[in-house]
Amino acid sequence: MLTVAPDIEVLARFGRALADPIRCRILLALREAPAYPSDLADKIGVSRTRLSNHLACLRDCGLVVTVPDGRRTRYELADERLGHALDDLRTAVVAVATDRTCPDADERDCC
Repeated sequence: MLTVAPDIEVLARFGRALADPIRCRILLALREAPAYPSDLADKIGVSRTRLSNHLACLRDCGLVVTVPDGRRTRYELADERLGHALDDLRTAVVAVATDRTCPDADERDCC
């Protein structure tokens, strides 16, 4: 059981980052490869201003870092394990969603 405040804060930050679909798309894109903000904005179909706000949130959460590259700044996941964690979380949620243990889940809108 998580009772240590730093553990809970870390999970809360991760949850906050994943709470927005645009941030999820950014994380999944960066899982594939580091990218520049303009390329990320084009790839996920948002304005650069909107992307910048989401990148700031992800930086504050400690999930992405900036890497200076000449006059540009590249973004990447703060740790490669985050990519694995995203994959594990996504597949676990899909597995749970398809493993309905309650026989009348559709009628009860549960499980």
